[in-house]
Amino acid sequence: MENRDFIVFGLQPWDITIGSTCKYTAIEISKKNRVLFVNPPLIRSSIIKYKNSSHVQKRLKILKGLEPDLIQVSPTLWVLYPKTVMESINWIPNHSLFSFFNRINESRFSLKIMEAAKNLGFHDYVLLDDNSMIIGFYLKELLKPRLFIYLLRDAVTLVPYHKKHGTLLEPLIIKKSDLTVTNSNFFCNFALQYNPRSYMIGQGCDLSRYQDPDGKLPIPDEIQSIPHPVIGYTGALTTIRLNIEVLVYIAQNKPDWNLVLVGPEDDQFKQSELHQLKNVHFLGCKNPEGLPGYIKGFDVALNPQIINQITNVNYPLKIDEYLAMGKPVVASKTTFMDYFKDITYLAANKEEFVPCIEIAMKENSPSLEMKRKTIAKEHSWENFVEKIYSHALEIEQLKFNS
Repeated sequence: MENRDFIVFGLQPWDITIGSTCKYTAIEISKKNRVLFVNPPLIRSSIIKYKNSSHVQKRLKILKGLEPDLIQVSPTLWVLYPKTVMESINWIPNHSLFSFFNRINESRFSLKIMEAAKNLGFHDYVLLDDNSMIIGFYLKELLKPRLFIYLLRDAVTLVPYHKKHGTLLEPLIIKKSDLTVTNSNFFCNFALQYNPRSYMIGQGCDLSRYQDPDGKLPIPDEIQSIPHPVIGYTGALTTIRLNIEVLVYIAQNKPDWNLVLVGPEDDQFKQSELHQLKNVHFLGCKNPEGLPGYIKGFDVALNPQIINQITNVNYPLKIDEYLAMGKPVVASKTTFMDYFKDITYLAANKEEFVPCIEIAMKENSPSLEMKRKTIAKEHSWENFVEKIYSHALEIEQLKFNS
């Protein structure tokens, strides 16, 4: 698809401080098309709870007309900060009553989107919803896009806020979408229950910095000084996602291995037994641009997820980052990780991590490193978006030429 108009929105705002599928997808689409990226509207309860945050303060200034609501970030990409406040209605227990007020909220939201689209001269646009099943539920009816695409890529309905009403709304928004695309077979099988036009397209990743073609990428001094073997992890150190018991078990059972953890810690990690173990090294939070150098210093890269309803089915982006650097990967055996079973080593419990790491180090070779890099390249944002285009064109032809 080229020279078309797209409106892209989701749960993640443009100015989020971490990587964002919604943002990267919009950027990739804008390379061939015009894109209006729509930020989630400000919710009234957020003004009270987070009034001092830079996120809320920026939007309050926009509401007052002190800053522009529509910003052009490239010749073909605009970002909208909608000048509206959505009422806090998620607490309403009755779903019918909630839906009544949700449509009122979205009517106000849609007016701001239509206003921006009109000012930009958008027409016959494709509407892409990134996993937002509550805010956005009525946008197909209100905006009347040429195509409505729903991207299902995260277990959002397991989060308490979305579980309350999102559990009921997600099957309905999938059913009414012209096309649903997912990043895993698990989500695809779920979507197929409600819409036969559902396809698994994998995940996109920004792997541009995770490359070292000439081998000259420097390894930071603080990891260079740590004796090998180095077993490492990069990312947020949080007990919501990671299993501390696995890390303690590895460090205690292999005192000659050095466990290197790169990322910010939550309170549980700060207070954990890991800080008492001499072969565990906390290197702190690093700039994203510097992470490839740390990964290069690993002998084996880890993703010791704690297995719960959310982690069991979600796509861990760091796997692609590790593979892009050619590193052997040992990870928790989740339902989703079956997708990577032929190129990673999967442990079902803490006891299996040690032998998996031993095998990973023993089997590693230049040919395996190249294979990992090749597989990671398949998961680029370009390939991800091209798959969306491919399915969208098929559905468009059936919808308008049948």
